[in-house]
Amino acid sequence: QVQLVESGGGLVQSGGSLRLSCAASGVIFRTDRMGWYRQAPGKQRELVASITTGGSTNYADSVKGRFTISRDNAKNTVYLQMNSLEPLDTAVYYCNLHRTWAPDFWGQGTQVTVSA
Repeated sequence: QVQLVESGGGLVQSGGSLRLSCAASGVIFRTDRMGWYRQAPGKQRELVASITTGGSTNYADSVKGRFTISRDNAKNTVYLQMNSLEPLDTAVYYCNLHRTWAPDFWGQGTQVTVSA
């Protein structure tokens, strides 16, 4: 079993920055991919960014150049540095751990609110 605990959300003005952290506990495999999703009110959950153990990254077009995902494999922790935040980035952000042979694991979510 895997547990994901997120931290770092909050309220920030447009143009500001936030850093999200997600610590994973339990059995973590080298093939596990970790990432961040977000869900705004009335919208579907969408991928923001993901990263493999080897450091390969994937970003949603809407955050490219503004957000950076990173991972500390020794700590089983993934980070999301969010810069130049915009009101459209307002959402609940969820940490995700994906392995191809099992259901995904999800964190409890952390609220990010960007004011205009």
